[in-house]
Amino acid sequence: MTDPNGLIGPGRPAPGFTLPATPDGREVGPEQFRGRPVVLAFYPADWTPVCGDQMALYQAALPELERYDAVLFGISVDSLWSHNAFAESRGVRFPLLADYEPKGAVARRYGAYTPQGQAARALVVVDPDGTVAWSHLSPMDVNPGVDGILDALEALEADRRVVSR
Repeated sequence: MTDPNGLIGPGRPAPGFTLPATPDGREVGPEQFRGRPVVLAFYPADWTPVCGDQMALYQAALPELERYDAVLFGISVDSLWSHNAFAESRGVRFPLLADYEPKGAVARRYGAYTPQGQAARALVVVDPDGTVAWSHLSPMDVNPGVDGILDALEALEADRRVVSR
């Protein structure tokens, strides 16, 4: 399923990928974290006010995400060099992934690529088995915040508690 805007929807297998990550360029992807929830925060570009605020908010919320054993990745079509400078300037310590070459290939697979040649402002929560549990497409000029992510992680945690009974 995809939502009407094309973003991958819940119940679909999350497309696999690896991309270079800050700070050292090592290739990472969600498959390396099977057994844990993975949060993919697609964003349009480093150095823009809304994106900077969004990534700083996620850095501040990181302890709460980690409470659910979740892994967080920021993803845009910017280069690794840009990501490193941006992360350093904003105090972002979670990995930013460079969907740079081929430009937007991962964003396209998730339905989170715009005609303007950048990632959409989209959030995807992947469950520990590699299935999309929740996704949200936000307007480009709106910081989607962290509440939807936390609600999705809480629902996964509740499902895990029910299954383990």
